Amino acid sequence: MAQIFDPLPSDSASRKIICCYVNVTSRIQVARITNIPGWYFERVVFPGQRLVFEAVAEAMLEIHCGMMASAILSDTIPCSRLKIHDEVIPTFDPNEQQKLEEKNERKTLENQALVEPVVTIQ
Repeated sequence: MAQIFDPLPSDSASRKIICCYVNVTSRIQVARITNIPGWYFERVVFPGQRLVFEAVAEAMLEIHCGMMASAILSDTIPCSRLKIHDEVIPTFDPNEQQKLEEKNERKTLENQALVEPVVTIQ
């Protein structure tokens, strides 16, 4: 998966993982990784949007949310917990494909359960 604007540092090529984060809240969030030297990653994630990205296992995804020019760090998630588990299907079998899709969907739902929405009291 190419990230044209912010590729991973070249020394991390062997440790790349594919990750998925879903914004299950009703607010816009900013997803940011700041703990990897030489790499800047920041994306806006709209409500209900699924963000798929490359990272290294030791990366920490920060989730910032807020309103109107203010952002609050609401969660920090290890990217290793957001990893999409890829499996190789030797031949095309619709039943195996369905099982793999269901497994990835369960993993995504598990990851969503780890992220609790932030309640702001005004």
